[in-house]
Amino acid sequence: MPSQTKHKKPRLRTFLFFTVPFTILALFLLRTSSCSSSSTTVVSSFYVSNQPPWSGDLGTAQFPWNRLAFSLTNPPPKTLKLAVFSRKWPTGPNPGGMERHAFTLYTALARRGHRVHVFTSPLDSSLETNKIINLKIHPHGDAEHGKWLYRKAWELYQEENQKQPFDVVHSESVALPYWKAREVPNLAVTWHGVALESLQSSIYQDLIRKPGEPRLQSFNASLYSAVLPKILEEIRFFHNYAHHIAISDSCGEMLRDVYQIPEKRVHVILNGVDEHGFTSDKKLRSLFRSKLGLQVSSSTIVLGAAGRLVKDKGHPLLFEAFSKLIETHSNVHLVVAGTGPWEQRYKKLGDKVTVLGSLDSNELKGFYNAIDLFVNPTLRPQGLDLTLMEAMLSGTPVMASRYPSIKRSVVVNDEFGFMFAPNVEALTAVMEVAVAEGAERLAERGRKCKKYAAEMFTASKMALAYERLFLCIKEQRFCKYP
Repeated sequence: MPSQTKHKKPRLRTFLFFTVPFTILALFLLRTSSCSSSSTTVVSSFYVSNQPPWSGDLGTAQFPWNRLAFSLTNPPPKTLKLAVFSRKWPTGPNPGGMERHAFTLYTALARRGHRVHVFTSPLDSSLETNKIINLKIHPHGDAEHGKWLYRKAWELYQEENQKQPFDVVHSESVALPYWKAREVPNLAVTWHGVALESLQSSIYQDLIRKPGEPRLQSFNASLYSAVLPKILEEIRFFHNYAHHIAISDSCGEMLRDVYQIPEKRVHVILNGVDEHGFTSDKKLRSLFRSKLGLQVSSSTIVLGAAGRLVKDKGHPLLFEAFSKLIETHSNVHLVVAGTGPWEQRYKKLGDKVTVLGSLDSNELKGFYNAIDLFVNPTLRPQGLDLTLMEAMLSGTPVMASRYPSIKRSVVVNDEFGFMFAPNVEALTAVMEVAVAEGAERLAERGRKCKKYAAEMFTASKMALAYERLFLCIKEQRFCKYP
């Protein structure tokens, strides 16, 4: 008997080792897929039906606060002193999504009269930071540019907090670690992605391997030594943050159902982008297209992609799918904005592809206006890509990977564009459908995108939603809506 026991234990351990993570993922995917279809109905009915406006305790609202009506013209009922912990503050070109979120949000709140103090890593001394009234940057010392030391930032926070206590403290993701966060009852954290979503990302990236292509040795090691333990750690320590802000409907659902955060502590506020910077502009369209060598009246369907040209952004899919598309369609052109390993590969496709490199914010405006369809083939379900919102605000329809975060929070209506399973065959097929529709039909879709995005994805709407949440954290009376 003892010898039998010795053999059984390793087999049981191995079985659990391989089945537990995929069981967790399978259960999650089944649950999200079953609710994603019904969520589209909820979103549509919110805008189309004659139901009375929502009212009640904001803590019970499980839909994005972006749907609620807030007044931009009226000043805030109370100005707040706000502390922000952000690993980096954008000073140079091409900042990351989290940095752009922090900058956009707190610039808007400062302009509404709130006193904002940002605690961040050392700034690049060679670059100037914009001087904004009511917004003060506190870069900590004793580190090189961009290196985050939370202890140093915490010291600066305590020093400022002693002068006059902060009304609300906000952390961009885990900039403020949980063992410090649990000391702050008036704290809210914004999650730009959680580890459970990164597990999905690992699986999607592995699934695009070609037949016979070996799996990377790092895949299993990363899955079992990093990703899965991180999921379990997050589920345990997330409770230390008082309030949780999810940037997508699906992330909010994960926090409530998988991470087991009490419902009244989870709030969904979608990201927003500068509505003044991203607009539809016929002159920009004409100018940018002429630079590409295309006439405005050209029958060519111009597809566009923007961002880092790396594997996890889905460029292996887009490269192969577009390679197949140009074999049968002569009236298509692809414009790629960004830099990365796939830049040179795109250039091999000849004059059917234009690779622009990195674009600044002004150039991006022209890019979004010039294209007929924006393609986002990402293999990373976590977060909510700002490029989709920028394209829609510019009046351009979108084509995106069918993930719960995108399907439930961005492409909530089939008229806004196209969705596809993250594989080459599905992307090729949906691109053929889009090209067959033609420029006029795509432009019609774009107008509907712009109308919806102007209601949901603006920096102003995001800032007003955060403002109301922070007021609610400060005083209970502000939790009652309207």
